[in-house]
Amino acid sequence: MNNARIVAVTKELPPHCRETKEILPFVEQWLQDHEERFGRKVIKIFEGAAVDRRYGIMPIEEVFLATSFEEKNAIYVRESTKLGTAVLQKALEKANWQPGSLDYIITVSCTGIMIPSLDAYLINALKLRQDIVRLPVTEMGCAAGVSGLIYAHNFLRSNPNKRIALVAVESPTATFQMNDFSMANMVSAAIFGDGAACVLLSSEEDAQGPSIIGEGMYHFKDATHLMGFDLTNNGLKMILDPVVPEAIAGHFEDIIHPFLEKNGSSITKVDHLIFHPGGRKIVQTVEDLFGKLGKNIDDTREVLRLYGNMSSVTVLYVLERFMQKGIGQGEQGLILSFGPGFSAQRVLLEW
Repeated sequence: MNNARIVAVTKELPPHCRETKEILPFVEQWLQDHEERFGRKVIKIFEGAAVDRRYGIMPIEEVFLATSFEEKNAIYVRESTKLGTAVLQKALEKANWQPGSLDYIITVSCTGIMIPSLDAYLINALKLRQDIVRLPVTEMGCAAGVSGLIYAHNFLRSNPNKRIALVAVESPTATFQMNDFSMANMVSAAIFGDGAACVLLSSEEDAQGPSIIGEGMYHFKDATHLMGFDLTNNGLKMILDPVVPEAIAGHFEDIIHPFLEKNGSSITKVDHLIFHPGGRKIVQTVEDLFGKLGKNIDDTREVLRLYGNMSSVTVLYVLERFMQKGIGQGEQGLILSFGPGFSAQRVLLEW
């Protein structure tokens, strides 16, 4: 059986950036026709979201325009193609790989609709091989970056000497709904930002980087209502149940311990937690649970602070931080993400 190794991780940020404090006047203006108490509550959500700034594919003025689904999605398609091309190019240069050496491309996104999917545009932009295998991963939300790693691992495990690019591009700002005054929309507006990431993986014998030594998905029963989008005439409308942190806490033991045991490991052997920052409450919940086990998720909190939750992309930003550290041989890292379904997805790494 071949080892899948993570060779390189890169990130690419959209051109527009605002501090959270600069966004608050736009929020106040947006809610000016509502009760003052409601406005204050929403501002408090933004101030308490543990997100200092975020990046966007469009300027903040355009986010708060009542444009049609068609117009917002057209921006998403145009900018996702640019971001995806840039982040893949950056990763190939970092690994010193030729574009034509890729055997497989996985693209991940859930915040807009593109047919053909992003991978088709990347094949043209970077002149990838005509026989490259494409796998677009959609509709899996925040967990999809980890889903992509799992699919890459499965392919590489049975195919020696192959190379994969996993490209994740998300723009939650393109899904913002001007006429949705639900708490789900307020919370998502307060925590989400846009971004792109690329992971290069290889099953070549001389590939350098941490090995994937285990992966798996864990599906919560009858929990499809917890998270996702409703597809409406105005676009993608956020579904976000406030019980998500509670649901995670209730399943935590079952998600972590049997998975590690199955892969010959345990929480005491895991040195690094590479956790998706879903939002302040989820981060706090997981921190409390891992804290009892003597672990920290400082890098997770820092990614949330600097960029917000970029859906599937975010955990790959956390992974990139770990790839830059001088991690010792034999040390293990646990990648963990939660997403619609409701599901928990896990990858175990060893350096």
